[in-house]
Amino acid sequence: MERILHDLRLSETITPFGVGAVVDVLGESLIAPDTSWWDRKSAPEILCERLLTRLGTGVLRQAPSHSGRAARETAHLLYWRFPAWRFCEQCSTLSKATGTYKGRWDNTCKCGGALVPMRYVAVCQKGSHIQDVPWFRWAHRGHDADVTDAVRFCRAYKELKFVRSTRHGEGLASLRVQCDGCKRSRPLSELVGKDSLHRDNIRCKGTQPWEDPQPDHTCDHRLVAVQRGATGNYIADRLSALDIPEERPQSARTADDVRNHDLFARVVADNGGPKADMLAEMIADEFGITPKDVLAVAAAGDDPADTPLLDLKDGEWAAFLNKLQNGRDHGGGDFVVDGWKVPADTTWPTALTDRLGGVGQVRRVREVSALRGFRRHSAEADLVPAHLGTDRNRRPVYPAVEMFGEGIFLRFDEDRVRAWEELPEVRARAGILARRRTSSPWAHRLDPPEPRFIALHTIAHLLIRRLAFASGYASAALQERIYAHSDRPDRTAGILIYTAAGDAQGTLGGLVRLGAPDKLLPLLLAALNDADVCSNDPVCIESDHRGSSSLNLSACHGCALVSETSCEAANRLLDRQLVLGGRNVPGFLEDVLEEIRRTAVV
Repeated sequence: MERILHDLRLSETITPFGVGAVVDVLGESLIAPDTSWWDRKSAPEILCERLLTRLGTGVLRQAPSHSGRAARETAHLLYWRFPAWRFCEQCSTLSKATGTYKGRWDNTCKCGGALVPMRYVAVCQKGSHIQDVPWFRWAHRGHDADVTDAVRFCRAYKELKFVRSTRHGEGLASLRVQCDGCKRSRPLSELVGKDSLHRDNIRCKGTQPWEDPQPDHTCDHRLVAVQRGATGNYIADRLSALDIPEERPQSARTADDVRNHDLFARVVADNGGPKADMLAEMIADEFGITPKDVLAVAAAGDDPADTPLLDLKDGEWAAFLNKLQNGRDHGGGDFVVDGWKVPADTTWPTALTDRLGGVGQVRRVREVSALRGFRRHSAEADLVPAHLGTDRNRRPVYPAVEMFGEGIFLRFDEDRVRAWEELPEVRARAGILARRRTSSPWAHRLDPPEPRFIALHTIAHLLIRRLAFASGYASAALQERIYAHSDRPDRTAGILIYTAAGDAQGTLGGLVRLGAPDKLLPLLLAALNDADVCSNDPVCIESDHRGSSSLNLSACHGCALVSETSCEAANRLLDRQLVLGGRNVPGFLEDVLEEIRRTAVV
């Protein structure tokens, strides 16, 4: 087969061209096999202990890459042709056959016409498998009177065609697969119905297209016919981490001190008895914590259950706090942050400065992203690992990419955030999204929409939209990382807005310079002023049902949404009212613009 030469960015090998993805390249439809097919000699290993610890046993490897023009011996990625069924543009013949040209296989029919991949494939509803629709078998099945014995036992394999006939209507009814041997013709409208493939006795093979058939392995889930380019055909499950010096959160250090206390073993041994309460109070007095904290450490044991992402963010939060306390960072490496606090005698609105606990100018940061696997059709489907080789349980290979960038870190005052989010009106507003997240079959993968998360997430979006005008980076190049959880051992309330690229372009300084006090505060005020009035108001500000599954409140493309590649939650869990107030809901920063307007009048 003649090779298809097509260059990708390294980041695209994670998503959208990652393992298991169906992509169109130069008019052909291809699928990426798992990492067991990679040439490991040309796939360099990437080191990031923080990320690999959360992923488990394995190794991170970057896809084979090259610089300059591609040649025959250039390191490359292997892609499989999928779907295998194609039809000719000229003669409409539908088959798996491939033409030849000067002794080489190519993508042309015997008549000289180009072969076009069929637009529909079969996806397993729960097992995340994908396969070709067996078009010959499907065309000779059905439940109408035309399905005779002559049709069922037809063997005219070379007489199958994919045609369009307006005599039968429009849409899918006009697209038909017909057999010139038995004269059977069947429209695609019968393909997309519920359980249509199951009624035709077409079963899931339980494999991916690049895997060998496994007769002893069966999948009991049903197939559904979908367009090969549908977004639900590939749901990447990736995890990213900032490569920072691992810092232990304060709560973890305190828990270690409690466990090492001489009396702690007796607290555990008493197991909630009266002696345990007395001993816990003695330990708490020594460390300046509450007896309830001591008993919680005793009950938790040594194996707390954390999700990998939240566990990573706890360490990042502790590292950022450590940097903010040290001021100017004169160190080197891949994590350089200059920290500063807002001066008390500033001329900027106190409603804003009192809520900012610190700002970090992230001059250099290294981010490593890895692909754990993928799902198909539904977020509830089984996860297919990125490595399906025979050694997948011993040393799996995770596709990874490292990127270097810069950014701005904002820490908000914990006391003010806590006082605001305890207001009944605020909790009721956030409770709307919490109930919708609970009722959604897939939204549990999003962060819990507590008030602080929704407010800080929305502030991050507003700031990204404003930074796109001043930083020199497009909004799609900026990314967010939200640290806003009240149920963690160390409460977090901050946002990181950063840009990262596979080369030096992510550290040109256009973003980090805007983190200086004389530039950042005006940008924050401008971002809030932009969001004060949306072009879709009053519909937007009065809305409680926006976005996919109504997981946004007062937020739309005119005021708060950004590129989905920039957002951790895919443009969900946003609400301007929790930032700027409205309809008897006090916003976290609602006094900022009021103070500016009063000052301007005076």
